[in-house]
Amino acid sequence: MEIAIIKIGNSKGLRLSKTIMEKYNIRDKVELILEKDQIIIKAIDEPRKDWENAFKNMRRNNDDKLLMNDVFDDENFDEWN
Repeated sequence: MEIAIIKIGNSKGLRLSKTIMEKYNIRDKVELILEKDQIIIKAIDEPRKDWENAFKNMRRNNDDKLLMNDVFDDENFDEWN
């Protein structure tokens, strides 16, 4: 696929189509991998980014309670033996 380099202010860039963005799950940022004679554009996949800080804040705010019981009244543990 051939695409044109476009002027963006004092820089230049690549314009990716909506189809490519959706197909490769590209959102706000990409990773550029420079190898020999090629540039690889890779989507950044960070589904759990900042979860650790969020969990710490939840604990600090005493907001880390279960939303539902982990054992239900009608559960039969004999089935597991």
